[in-house]
Amino acid sequence: MPEKRRSYDAEFRAGAVRIVTETGKTAAEVARDLGVHTGTLQNWVHQARHREDAEATGRLGESERDELRRLREETARLRRENAELGMERDVLKRSVVLWVKEAMK
Repeated sequence: MPEKRRSYDAEFRAGAVRIVTETGKTAAEVARDLGVHTGTLQNWVHQARHREDAEATGRLGESERDELRRLREETARLRRENAELGMERDVLKRSVVLWVKEAMK
């Protein structure tokens, strides 16, 4: 039967990465102490360093890019809806003017 994957919360991951970066211990030593697979901890450290580099240079992270993409799509949709509503308003204005003209005859 396949082995069940363990999940770790963000606080545990951040703590493990902090131990590696601040103590100077290798990822293998820390992983062994915490009971985490070495490759998993190395991935966490790599991701943390990548995030720090992106923040330092002002580049957007993955979640920020996703958020930006979502917001751009929403903005485009709202602009289309706004243009459509503007056209509907103009049509209604014209129809009211015509209706008033007919009523005044």
